[in-house]
Amino acid sequence: MHFKFPAPVFSSSSANNSGDDFADLPQWDLSDLYPSPDAPEFGRDLAWLQKACAGFADKYEGKLADLDATALLDCVLAYEKISTTGGRLMSYAGLRYYQNTTDADRAQFMQNAQEKVTVSTAPLVFYSLEINRLDDAKLDAMLAENADLARYKPIFEQLRAMKPYQLSDELEKFLHDQSSVGASAWNKLFDETIAGLMFNLDGEEMSLESTLNLLTEQDRSKREAATRALIKVFGENIKLFSRVHNTLAKEKAIEDEWRKMPTPQTARHLSNHVEPEVVEALRNAVVAAYPKLSHRYYALKAKWLGLETMEVWDRNAPLPMESSKTVSWETAEKTVLDAYAAFDPRMAEIAKPFFTDGWIDAGVKPGKAPGAFAHPTVTTVHPYVMLNYLGKPRDVMTLAHELGHGVHQVLAADQGELLSSTPLTLAETASVFGEMLTFRKMLEGAETKQERKVMLAGKVEDMINTVVRQIAFYDFECKLHDARAQGELTPDDINALWMSVQAQSLGPVFNFVEGYETFWSYVPHFVHTPFYVYAYAFGDGLVNALYAVYEEGDAGFQDKYFEMLKAGGSKHHKELLAPFGLNASDPKFWDKGLSMISGMIDELEAMEG
Repeated sequence: MHFKFPAPVFSSSSANNSGDDFADLPQWDLSDLYPSPDAPEFGRDLAWLQKACAGFADKYEGKLADLDATALLDCVLAYEKISTTGGRLMSYAGLRYYQNTTDADRAQFMQNAQEKVTVSTAPLVFYSLEINRLDDAKLDAMLAENADLARYKPIFEQLRAMKPYQLSDELEKFLHDQSSVGASAWNKLFDETIAGLMFNLDGEEMSLESTLNLLTEQDRSKREAATRALIKVFGENIKLFSRVHNTLAKEKAIEDEWRKMPTPQTARHLSNHVEPEVVEALRNAVVAAYPKLSHRYYALKAKWLGLETMEVWDRNAPLPMESSKTVSWETAEKTVLDAYAAFDPRMAEIAKPFFTDGWIDAGVKPGKAPGAFAHPTVTTVHPYVMLNYLGKPRDVMTLAHELGHGVHQVLAADQGELLSSTPLTLAETASVFGEMLTFRKMLEGAETKQERKVMLAGKVEDMINTVVRQIAFYDFECKLHDARAQGELTPDDINALWMSVQAQSLGPVFNFVEGYETFWSYVPHFVHTPFYVYAYAFGDGLVNALYAVYEEGDAGFQDKYFEMLKAGGSKHHKELLAPFGLNASDPKFWDKGLSMISGMIDELEAMEG
């Protein structure tokens, strides 16, 4: 059984910084989940979960095909209740751990909770397997006769999308049991290796995250030194990273072959509830737009930096005219809530409790997980947002982004535990939209042409990193898995595949220093979640197209937008976008979103005149 669980998103706002100027920021109050780790309620729910899972298996295993509509509804509701309790337990343990990952007691508490929940829910493996064996005609008849059961039709459809690729119960249980020494063992090897890497800069030993953070330094020599340190260490470890990728790609190919998956990407498309042709349309639209997006923007940036040729360490450099002023927490809160309220007062009302009721943990603290995330917990409680706020303008954007997730999660909660979660491709809708609302509000408030230019450039860079760069990553993965199907790959083979997409996506203004070809080696998505990366571009492109409709003055846009968020995971992307006159299967849909980015680059070019 899968529980929604917080995963930190690593971002530039997570630099090693004491944050003394922002010491008195809001913290989480986790008592809405459980009063304390030793509270009797936590132990009670753990005991209930074990008993409920055993009772569920005893009552339903081997019997789902014989249930009538009413009994199947009872089964689904019982499963949903188990999901809610398990999710609540793990949300509390996880959030408490992320507040201080170096606290041994918190780490132990989370690990113990994870093990107990995993053992308790093991008897439930049969559920999805038996759902997939139900006769189509019989299930359709039950859904037609019972409206309450029909509400869960999207859940059955999502589970049964795997039906053609399902193996025997015995093989499925074998794969489940051996997973801890299969892909997950290679994942752990990758994670432990990455976490242990140290980079020497002028005699100082630094972690990967701290070294990567130097790539956004104003001082060019620091950026170059950081890049060369990364090149040195990646080069020393490239054989290990090559072994990890070779093994995982081959293991995936074997499982895909057994399941008769037509392509290496099929499993990801199924989990994202998106058709292959839609992803192909997105990919083709972005690749076709490289010249008018990344190539054009980086040529402008080279001019601003006074360079004829950009090195890879200049890609994320701040602009020379960028201000180092910080934004107070109070100002950030007002900016985001005002932007939300200007769109629709209801949006600001939903966001307000995050600030007043202990739903945000904002400060940078020793041991706290880096980056930012919004975690929905369970639908019977409320979401929590984590930030590492240091007052940078981009930190305000991060606040707007994560609050957008929070608003989405609050609105979708009425769908219940099983129907509230959206697939990856739609999960970023409200967050990116909230970020865009806030960006536009801040842009309106720009006092000088230079300030406006810096803000526009920052937004364009974020979009290029989310759309262009992630599609280049996707192309690299596609090439990697195709090449691995022909046999073992050397590090040089993988390096060449990486470089084939880098020059194409970033453009002719770049010189690629020797050693940059190894930079594929530290991207965790390639290891943990193959083909995940296109979901970022999908979400950004979808929101840009949606925002274009809003700017065009679409009648009743706000009400339609709220209905879309309230739907959670209960509707397919075609149903959700239809009221806005949008269709992600149409290549022109993606052009609509990409034209918003090129429009911003048009404005930046015009400022040069």
